[in-house]
Amino acid sequence: MAAKILANLIVMGGGILARAVVQAYRQALANASKNGVAQEAMQNTIRRASKVMTEQEARQILGVTEETPWEEIIKKYDTLFENNAKNGSFYLQSKVQRAKECLEAVNQGKSEGTPPS
Repeated sequence: MAAKILANLIVMGGGILARAVVQAYRQALANASKNGVAQEAMQNTIRRASKVMTEQEARQILGVTEETPWEEIIKKYDTLFENNAKNGSFYLQSKVQRAKECLEAVNQGKSEGTPPS
């Protein structure tokens, strides 16, 4: 008889605890949406994902200036990319790749903007 009462108390206590946890979670979600916390977190995630490398950052990574010819930029890229492929990090290798892609876009924009000779 005592075991049955104890089992009932445990089951009822577990049910009450589960309902309290669900209610607290719902309240936390409601508070987050009122305060804009959820929206701010989503916006920060989107901002981080869409961060585009600037031309200045790309030039710093490859160690080139605005006056550096495209052929020299490619040589620098090849050297840095290969060095990081052998001994370096994948992160640096990807930064070098993104820098080249950024400068390619800038270079194409400049070549399209100049009138044909």
